[in-house]
Amino acid sequence: MAGLSAAFAAQRLQLAGKAAIAAGLAFAIAPLMPGAASHYAYYAPLGALVAMYHNVAGSVKQGAQALAGLAMGIGLAFVLVSIGAPSPLTVAVFMGVGVLLGGLPGIGSGSDWIPTAALLVLLVGGSNAEDFSYGYLVQMAAGVAVGIAVNFLIFPPLHLNAAASSLADLRVALGKQLLDMGAALKEKWPPEHEDWSRRSDELAEAARSVRHLVKEADASRRANPRRKLHPRDMDQDFRDLQDLERVTFHIQDMTDVLSDVIWEDDVPYAIPLQDNEPLADAITATGQLVSTDTDGNEQGRRDRYDAAKAAVEACMAATARRPADQGTVPASESVLLSLHRILRAVRPQDQAGRPRPGDEAQAPRP
Repeated sequence: MAGLSAAFAAQRLQLAGKAAIAAGLAFAIAPLMPGAASHYAYYAPLGALVAMYHNVAGSVKQGAQALAGLAMGIGLAFVLVSIGAPSPLTVAVFMGVGVLLGGLPGIGSGSDWIPTAALLVLLVGGSNAEDFSYGYLVQMAAGVAVGIAVNFLIFPPLHLNAAASSLADLRVALGKQLLDMGAALKEKWPPEHEDWSRRSDELAEAARSVRHLVKEADASRRANPRRKLHPRDMDQDFRDLQDLERVTFHIQDMTDVLSDVIWEDDVPYAIPLQDNEPLADAITATGQLVSTDTDGNEQGRRDRYDAAKAAVEACMAATARRPADQGTVPASESVLLSLHRILRAVRPQDQAGRPRPGDEAQAPRP
């Protein structure tokens, strides 16, 4: 059912509708192309479909790459024809060359069109290869132009909401993980609830998904006339993403440490019983801070940061007074170090004398 819902999601339906319009318009203007190109009208709708992408910049890039690959494939076919009559051996060799050329930098989605176009010219063009090649290229170019125009003019897609909601969802998931770990430390050991101990890979996958959606949102703004009507600070989104990726890493580390301490017998470290209560309070307060919406009440967020910082400092003070145990390394220090780094990643800008990492410069975009 999830796959069926994705197939009929609103964005997919909009893309399908625009593809249908573009294909119809391309086929309508195809007979108007000059010379022999008018005889190959069926390639214009194909060009429109090739250029139909879920953002405007992607449409331009994909269409240009397809036409570049098409031109290279046609040129490859003419080289083969000029050598002599195609044979199984020469066709095999030139198809291999076409695949190799598809690896050239910048060719992107046009790589598949090189051998495809060459083969079509040889098999469909036959003795009329010159007219076919001309018509094929012209009609595809016309279709690509129509596809780009339709995607630009008819509700050019913006994926800003998906990026914003994914960042919020990741923030909530990370906060819940911390809250569950804090609760586990206050339960009778071993805790009855252990779902949190198996979420490390899920959190990593969620962070990767959010990065993909933020990149998609950024790409959807390029060459999009609607971007001025829907302004959004994507630089801030990339900074928030970078912070949450740091938080994810540290929470994964905490998850592994606590899981080992609770359920593994052969690890050389443990959490002393007297550390459980202050450590649980520190983890819980940090979880409440992490799950706080950055677009919400700023004063409330600052209060939660102060509470989390105070809880972490109180725990550090409690562990400093604990006598050292012989033969066992206390894992509390590792967890506290991770909490301290999480606080540094999510602290409000006005809570420190120096800017957070990434505040002085734009976060790097892959």
